Amino acid sequence: AFWGLNEVFKGFCDRLAEAGFVAAAPDLYDGVVVTEIDAAFRMVEGLNSDRAMQKVLGAAHALQAHPQVRGKGLGAVGFSLGGSYALALSTAEPQAIKAVVTYYGSGEGTFDEATAAYVGHFAENDQYEETEYVVGLEEALRAGGKETTFYTYPGTSHWFNEENRPEYNPAAAQIAWERTLAFLRERLSE
Repeated sequence: AFWGLNEVFKGFCDRLAEAGFVAAAPDLYDGVVVTEIDAAFRMVEGLNSDRAMQKVLGAAHALQAHPQVRGKGLGAVGFSLGGSYALALSTAEPQAIKAVVTYYGSGEGTFDEATAAYVGHFAENDQYEETEYVVGLEEALRAGGKETTFYTYPGTSHWFNEENRPEYNPAAAQIAWERTLAFLRERLSE
């Protein structure tokens, strides 16, 4: 994620586990966690995207090999920067990834080979994720024939789901969590 693998994202994985899923989160920054926006942008600029994608693929492969994983396939959930990696994973491992959830993160590409369904949670007032990119992503997914549901949360800003950020919106975060959980259960259950 944009900040590194911090307690918020570890906690999200814990919540998924408590809901009955096996969850893993790749550490794209090798243990570095930042809290300031400028520092996070510097981390992103220094990120080797190929190496980061290998970490994401490694997490997916580890989940596939985990004895507790069963069901129809894997899900990928990403926040901001992580959302773009979750989307990319669905095209890199099209037979394995059956559900993708992106929180205020988009990406580019074609999704013709992907077999996933997609849910997006986006902020109404987002200075980091422009509406044209969100619309472009939705159009690309639909052009690829993918089931796609995007939600926009009124009165929210980027990072609305992260309780350690001033942008945190508990009501929107709760609704997004419920929608995410329902979607993952529907798509990934046996």
